[in-house]
Amino acid sequence: MDILPSNKGVLYSAIKRWGAFFIVVSLVLVYMVKMPGKSYHGGFEPPTAQEQALSRHLRAHVDVLAGDIGERNLSHYKKLQAAAAYIKQAAAGLGLKVTLQGYLSDGKSVENIEIELKATPNSGNKTGAEEIIVIGAHYDSALFANGANDNASGVAAVLEIARMMADKRPTKTIRFVFFVNHEMPYFQTDNMGSLVYAKRAKKQGDNIIAMFSLETIGFYTDKADSQKYPFPFSLFYPSTGNFIAFVSNFSYSTLLRKSIREFRKHTRFPSEGVIAPGKVQGIDWSDHWAFWQAGYRAIMITDTAIFRYEHYHLPTDTPDKIDYERLSKVVLGIYRMISGLAGL
Repeated sequence: MDILPSNKGVLYSAIKRWGAFFIVVSLVLVYMVKMPGKSYHGGFEPPTAQEQALSRHLRAHVDVLAGDIGERNLSHYKKLQAAAAYIKQAAAGLGLKVTLQGYLSDGKSVENIEIELKATPNSGNKTGAEEIIVIGAHYDSALFANGANDNASGVAAVLEIARMMADKRPTKTIRFVFFVNHEMPYFQTDNMGSLVYAKRAKKQGDNIIAMFSLETIGFYTDKADSQKYPFPFSLFYPSTGNFIAFVSNFSYSTLLRKSIREFRKHTRFPSEGVIAPGKVQGIDWSDHWAFWQAGYRAIMITDTAIFRYEHYHLPTDTPDKIDYERLSKVVLGIYRMISGLAGL
């Protein structure tokens, strides 16, 4: 007589446990994918005059880096130097402080390049400490790749955002940084340029409050089923690769939410955000990872690279693959986002 009630009790207890489990999982998934503000879902709007001009500037940078120079890494050292020289030349015309952070890698001299826009005097936080925002992109390319989207697109964006901000007076110092040695075999090693930079910044006590890594941001398509994801994100995100993505781990979700809210406030362009553990495929695939190691808040902004772009890390990653009109809208959106965060 006691068997049936006992079994019912066990079943009821199991249902309660599984119900609680699914509730927790559901809440976590909502936290990971639900973002503030509204993504733009209208049709592609014709570029404005400002966007047309910016598109031409972006194309010019990418043409030099991925067209004239091409593959640029320690295996093609002179081309890596040529890319650095081009960035330094562009930086010199902005009238801002340029700092070179050199170090030896495999017996060769390499360098990170920093452009600094200082905050207005007496605009630190409550303790008086200078607050710093870093916006960065790596300028080397993968082996055998011309590196137009990965990552001349990011370099071009950082150069143009620096140009548009050069005469501004922010309440936070903004550093525009170009990192060497991002690609394999240096990725996530002590010779990775962004890790060298982040470690030195930490050692000298730099109060970096936010870092944005622009990684492979130039390819967009309206083709159906063009967007892929690691499981289970395809259940929650669009199947068309026409959006820009904001990516972070759980530790720095506040920065991601604040940033995408600011981007959406000023930009009529599709955007998606994801917060996920760093071990999930793709979440730590850029220079924001290096800043995580130093304890700095950092996120990646990307077109999702290999999950959309079939020319990723291939010789066919050439300047003609970039959608410069859409890239210009993304770059203006990031510029306005940074402006809002920096008190412009």
